[in-house]
Amino acid sequence: MAKPITTINNPEPSEQEKQHQALDEVLRDLAQHAEGIRETIKLLHQLQESGILPALNAFVQAKDEVAKIAVGQLTRPPVTHAINNAMAAAESLTELDPQTTRKLLTGVTKGLQKAEQALQSGEKTSLLHMLGAARDPDVKRAIGFGLNLLKGLGEGLKNDR
Repeated sequence: MAKPITTINNPEPSEQEKQHQALDEVLRDLAQHAEGIRETIKLLHQLQESGILPALNAFVQAKDEVAKIAVGQLTRPPVTHAINNAMAAAESLTELDPQTTRKLLTGVTKGLQKAEQALQSGEKTSLLHMLGAARDPDVKRAIGFGLNLLKGLGEGLKNDR
């Protein structure tokens, strides 16, 4: 009768066998993605010829100095003010109804187009024309909107104090 197996021997691959397996995997990947690798080589060649690749390499090598400069620039008061203003504007925009914003921007666009047409035509606006325009429903709507906008602006300014 045969002796029972009590241990299983898993042969550990040698360092050379591990390298050979890794090389086989790389060659298999190269064969599967040959066209993409060719395109990448072309891109690298073009970046090298145009001087972009050496610039990128220099940028990466000087990353600590670049980071110091970037942080220094970002902490300047004008930049921090711009960031704070952008955040305040974004916060305010979240409170607005998107439909209202869309209508307002559409109206501004149409208004700018009409104003540009009037400038191009060289039309003169007389006092009589302005009085007549006050009866136009679109003008009335815009004036009403503007007056309410000014009222809300005033209320907002009063509440901030």
